[in-house]
Amino acid sequence: DSLQTKDGMLALGKNLLVAFISWGGANYEDAVILSDRVVREDLFTSIHIEDFVCDVRETKLGPEITTLDIPNVSLEKLKDLDEEGIVRIGAEVKSGDILVGKISPKGEGELTSEERLLRAIFGEKARDVKDMSLILKHGKRGRVVGIRIFSRDRGDKLEPGIIKRIQIEVAQRRLIMAGDKLAGRHGNKGVISKIVPEEDMPYLADGTPVDIILNPLGVASRMNLGQILETHLGWAAHELGYRAIVPVFSKTTEEDIKRELKEAGLPEDGKTILYDGRTGETFGGPVMVGYIYMMKLIHMVEDKIHMRSIGPYSLITQQPLGGKAQLGGQRFGEMEVWALEGYGAAYALQEMLTIKSDDVKGRIATYEAIVKGESFKSPNIPASFHVLVSELKSLALNVKLIGVKIGKNFSDEEEKEDDLFEKILEDTQSLVENSKNSNQSQNKKEEFN
Repeated sequence: DSLQTKDGMLALGKNLLVAFISWGGANYEDAVILSDRVVREDLFTSIHIEDFVCDVRETKLGPEITTLDIPNVSLEKLKDLDEEGIVRIGAEVKSGDILVGKISPKGEGELTSEERLLRAIFGEKARDVKDMSLILKHGKRGRVVGIRIFSRDRGDKLEPGIIKRIQIEVAQRRLIMAGDKLAGRHGNKGVISKIVPEEDMPYLADGTPVDIILNPLGVASRMNLGQILETHLGWAAHELGYRAIVPVFSKTTEEDIKRELKEAGLPEDGKTILYDGRTGETFGGPVMVGYIYMMKLIHMVEDKIHMRSIGPYSLITQQPLGGKAQLGGQRFGEMEVWALEGYGAAYALQEMLTIKSDDVKGRIATYEAIVKGESFKSPNIPASFHVLVSELKSLALNVKLIGVKIGKNFSDEEEKEDDLFEKILEDTQSLVENSKNSNQSQNKKEEFN
């Protein structure tokens, strides 16, 4: 009927020929092996539509404007925009492309002689404006399939301060790929580890290759035996040409499924001899084969895959930010450290802690050394340690490193702060002493009176 229903019923997945077998370690730990027939025939191909919104606001310096005339942008970037600066329907867009060209008025300071000359030649064109265009986010791509414009002039209800709202719909066609997540009806989810050519997949005695290989070890400990019963009944139903509808808590027994398999001319235990597509030899013994209902989940590798070389750092700790949205680094956590410690990779760990993280001077020096082809210099104390020391000083704890002059990595201002802290500490101690002395003399006077 549509992309998600068939015969008026919800149909979000596909029935696939499955074999429960360990296959060269490629389906270790809940990993799933898929035949390339599934990709070729678009069985799990999906279309994703995402909305990107651009608000045109009224500012103190004047209204924002959508336009094609954006300062310091090449013609190549503007080729898919119309005269109002809005991307055309049907345009192929990738991350960094302009969806809506928008400029905002900028406060004008004192003009230089060059700026006055430009203003005299070009008039208003040389005015100070800020590029506030809507750019497609990092890691996104697709085709523009729809544009919706909401405006106060047309009577649309918008939040205060917003003159116009432009909504761009970008569609993307995604094939199933290694790293995507599949799941059955019984919580039996797994990530695709490998997409294998159809001719290399295990095949039945009649030459039919299986579509998907699942690991039998994923069943025993979880005790979700529904997937086993579904596989057996699915095979019988496929051979007999009917659709089995089994309600929850139904009275369908093991004997009923065996009877259906026998009627279909299949082995009663639901197992058969399977042949290795790579060698043509049989596997060790009979293998459980049948049809299972599998669905593609929203967790797709294209949304999660991320890499970074140089990117933004946190202002406080000077460590790389986290997360794909911030163009962050990969977190190297406690357990990952144990893994490297197990291999004795001391220098790799030192780099993780210093030049790949928050040793500001060290990472600049290292980058310079790589460019010049020189050897790396010794690492410095990480910036986060200075932050810790500063926090301890705010609690009136004067921290001093024995054997290490922490000041050598400090700026002049930080050294001055250090001296100032010591002076304040001395002044405080003298005040306390004076206060004690005055209290004692006061007590003596009272006793004398």
